[in-house]
Amino acid sequence: MAKGGAAWRRALAGWYLVLGLVLLFVVGTVVSPNFLTKENLRNVAQRDSIVGILAVGMTLVILTAGIDLSVGSLLSLGSVLCAMLVMGRAWNAASYVAVPTTSLAVFLGVAYVAWRLLRSVRLGPVLRVLGSLAAGVVLAAGAAVWLSSLASRGFGVVAVLICVPLTTGLLGALSGTLIAKCKLQPFIVTLAMMIAAVGLAKIVAGKGGEVHSLYYRGEGEEAEMDDVVEEILAKQDRGLAPQSFNQLGKRHLVWRWVPVPALFFLGAVGVAFFLLTRTPFGRYTYAVGGNEEAARLSGVNVDRVKIAVYAFSGLLSGLAGVLFCAQFDQGTAIAGSTKELEAIAAVVIGGTSLMGGRGRVQGTLAGVLFFAYLTNILNLAGYRSEHQQVVTGLTIVIAVILQEGWLARWIQMLKAKLTR
Repeated sequence: MAKGGAAWRRALAGWYLVLGLVLLFVVGTVVSPNFLTKENLRNVAQRDSIVGILAVGMTLVILTAGIDLSVGSLLSLGSVLCAMLVMGRAWNAASYVAVPTTSLAVFLGVAYVAWRLLRSVRLGPVLRVLGSLAAGVVLAAGAAVWLSSLASRGFGVVAVLICVPLTTGLLGALSGTLIAKCKLQPFIVTLAMMIAAVGLAKIVAGKGGEVHSLYYRGEGEEAEMDDVVEEILAKQDRGLAPQSFNQLGKRHLVWRWVPVPALFFLGAVGVAFFLLTRTPFGRYTYAVGGNEEAARLSGVNVDRVKIAVYAFSGLLSGLAGVLFCAQFDQGTAIAGSTKELEAIAAVVIGGTSLMGGRGRVQGTLAGVLFFAYLTNILNLAGYRSEHQQVVTGLTIVIAVILQEGWLARWIQMLKAKLTR
């Protein structure tokens, strides 16, 4: 009977967010006739996909009973690196940071994968290590040569989508290594990384955190003015950004309904869903969050899992930074300010337990949508920002009460008292 009651409470809690989304859309329709228009729905999806990408990485971290306070700062660093790499026409602070770190990330990743693959080949341990190192060095050198050639003519879309996430992913892996190997608290380590990443973003940006704006070539009469702008930029060893990068943040696909950032968000959700439900890594992630010591005794490499989830979170933070830069045409050291809190709130509302071991990335998707459209409705209704913050805070508390099954317990207790 107790097991049946617990299952009933969990099932009921899982439906609260879905019912809340349906109710939210009904309220939005009543509040404003503009709520269900293509433009409004599209703009919300475009704007909040950035927080959604952060929330996906945060979900995996929280499932291991950890926390990552650095995702907003890594987003800021990613946006600055992206803007300077796209506009740069000579080596600058961004390329001096991004090229070596990307090459190092390639070396570490390739060497690890090669080392794992060579286990199936009958080689001695020395040859296995040398083969792994050789593979890593060759590909890292190739990446360094390719990226170095771009530093003098500007990075394209593919280059920044590879370079920036790998750089922030390496920083995330550093946080995970300190947490796993040095047995430090995730809160302290990621807090330190949050502060350090903002400082690094300001150092790279220069002048205490200069905002680096992006400029594109226009059409018709605007193109003549762009020639003047290009001459000014050339004196600063900079140039116009490629038009394809502008489309990365502002183009809409599928009959102009779905913005490109939303596709990246859905892609991140899909990758995380596959990892958590179809791979041993997903089972290990839940196991570490559920009972770390039991997972360790069962043969799970707990340290490797922790490093991997923080690296994945850092990688997605860099991706969010690139999309922020493409969407708002700038890179700034304050781009991700407070976004780590929004990501954590979306994950919690989505039903992932801060104690670890319980949650789903589908819930995070629903939590991001709930937050996005709640804020949108409050904006359409004309509420000021301070009122929105109060409503948002109350919503988080209510969502946690529902997700933890407290309302279901209270209903059962009331039912039991009435039937005595």
